[in-house]
Amino acid sequence: MTDDLEITHGGAIAVDPQALRAVADALCALAPRIADAATDARRAHALLVGLPGASERVDTVALWASAARCEALHEECRTAGENTRLASDAYELVERRAELAGLALQDDARAAAVRDRIAELEESDPRIVEMEAWLVAGWEKRRFDGLREQYDLGWPGTVDGPGLDLGVFFAMAATVGGSGAGTLPPGASLTGSGGPVSVRPVRTESPIAPPTSLAEAFRRFPASDGAQIKVEKYTMADGSRRYALYEKGTQALGVFGREEPFDMVSNLELYRGQESASYAATVAALEAAGAQPGDQVDVYAHSQAAMNAAYLSSQSEFDVRVQVTAGSPVHPAVADDQLLIELRHTDDVVSALAGGGSPAGTGSQDSIVVTRVGDPVRGPQDLIGYTHFEGRYIETAELVDASADVRLEAIRDRWRELNEAVSIESTEFVARRG
Repeated sequence: MTDDLEITHGGAIAVDPQALRAVADALCALAPRIADAATDARRAHALLVGLPGASERVDTVALWASAARCEALHEECRTAGENTRLASDAYELVERRAELAGLALQDDARAAAVRDRIAELEESDPRIVEMEAWLVAGWEKRRFDGLREQYDLGWPGTVDGPGLDLGVFFAMAATVGGSGAGTLPPGASLTGSGGPVSVRPVRTESPIAPPTSLAEAFRRFPASDGAQIKVEKYTMADGSRRYALYEKGTQALGVFGREEPFDMVSNLELYRGQESASYAATVAALEAAGAQPGDQVDVYAHSQAAMNAAYLSSQSEFDVRVQVTAGSPVHPAVADDQLLIELRHTDDVVSALAGGGSPAGTGSQDSIVVTRVGDPVRGPQDLIGYTHFEGRYIETAELVDASADVRLEAIRDRWRELNEAVSIESTEFVARRG
């Protein structure tokens, strides 16, 4: 890891259980072959010491030592395989419980199958249940690290005069998120209509290449005055088109009489599962850029826009293959073929609304959840909400880019594919209500 960065497949899961189980199977399959090598070495030693003069030509002492080393290596490999399989089962148990919670009210048949699998895992080894409890407890302890301290600075930072501790006030977000309000079930959809909205292109240019890092992707957010949405259109050699959406978070804190769709009204609507003006504007901007149902769309989003990204993935007619979010108030459950990368600061009050994410993983094997304390050095000079700022998340993205996590190759492969485009067109949009 780099700095205080933690990269997992889910809040309590280091890697995808299937990937870990594949490693366990490989280790367990290798162990007997090492044992066979030890047996062959012993047999060769016995033959050589029985031949006159053989010991002068072959180091039989070294051969015996090699056999002993193979025996020890066999035991190490066998133990490592069994322990890795045990860990994969514990990780799967965490995932299955989270899956069951999401299915309980939606799919009785699937929920029954998940319950059966949970029972099977629990009965296979009593240590698995103990490991699961330890994993989840560790995640629950870490998921809000620094949140209260971020706002409890011992300076005149109160909402309504002396005596109201901002640490207590903002820690309420953790309670809301911890209740599950910010965890979206599979196939989550919005109700109502966020329109009418209008989107107006304000800047068009032709980038020479797709991003090459997460930090660069977040730096591609729209820069034109008032623009909240940028859409890049990639025309491939076969004539097909792919799209990348870059979307800012909340742009106005007001709730009354605003033309700005990325405001607190939209925040509240999205968090409650209602279509917002910002979501309607997101779809309108993609359509204005030429995206059609079934077209592939990769999404990079911060804050409120991350909620739009989640619902764009689960309910829209676009094929969202990649979802990269920072400081999201929700945690989505996505399909196994979707790459989900979440950046979360444990001391970010907005991210806390998602309950710190989920102890389980979701998405493809290469999907990751990145967590760190966004502002480890606090003082009166810090602004309220500093850890939620886009710039702080870009710093976190830089740390992820510098890490050695092999799962980043999945997003890099995606950028390499887009680099084969014959043309790229980037358009920034200003969205308005009405």
